[in-house]
Amino acid sequence: MEWMRAVSRLREQRRPGVLVTLMSVRGHSPREAGAKMVVADDRTWATVGGGNLEAVAIERSHALLAARTTEPEVLEFALSDKAPYQQAVQCCGGEVKLLLEPLPVVPSVAIFGMGHVGLELARILSRQDVELHLVDSRPDQLVPERLSVLDDAVANVHVHQVPMLPELVLGELPPGTHALVMTHDHAEDAALCDAALRNGQLATIGLIGSSAKWARFRRKLADDGLPAEAIDKIITPIGLPEVVGKEPATIAVSVAAWLLQLFVAERNSAPVHREAKA
Repeated sequence: MEWMRAVSRLREQRRPGVLVTLMSVRGHSPREAGAKMVVADDRTWATVGGGNLEAVAIERSHALLAARTTEPEVLEFALSDKAPYQQAVQCCGGEVKLLLEPLPVVPSVAIFGMGHVGLELARILSRQDVELHLVDSRPDQLVPERLSVLDDAVANVHVHQVPMLPELVLGELPPGTHALVMTHDHAEDAALCDAALRNGQLATIGLIGSSAKWARFRRKLADDGLPAEAIDKIITPIGLPEVVGKEPATIAVSVAAWLLQLFVAERNSAPVHREAKA
């Protein structure tokens, strides 16, 4: 169906939209209940009946997109020549209800390193409506048997097996992705941090590790020509400071909760909360 393809396309392109559904019909209407259309800021797909009914639905959808709201809305119409609206008159004689459901941009997260913490974090995030990218240079960390814990995922899970240069995956990620660096190898972490800073399209870059590790990384990144203001974009350590513990599952819960705060800030267009776990 055209509207289903449109929803998938908007999700892939990380663009917001509005799904318009003809909820109910009393009397006559240009389309039957259940008809759907999708509205983006620059075009529409499918139809709920055309004419003034559709024009008003599109206008209201554009207003929802401009407001960046996530709350659905119901519109009621009397299709009568006694009930003119902004655009024209429709005299089918029926009454209809339209449901307008905002389709916000789905968050995107990339986990570089699918060790104990990475897998636990993937298990938690897989229960969220996100684009979840799992990256590891070790093929045995991404075998189907190990990732079977994600079989019931709500998230759209993308597995990237890159034995040599995992940093190449950064160029394949959607703009606005939250990248988390937690591999088994400090040299790999350092290369990923450098490539992530030069990428320029990531929402956040998080690094797991000690303060001593970060001090070494800062010096190396500076020696490689990155300015201090760029290096400061890396958030380390990551997670909520009030969630303490060194067990992989505890760290994963802390990082997941921190990410959920970032997602809310993105939806509300609020400044990104950069406080990191101590």
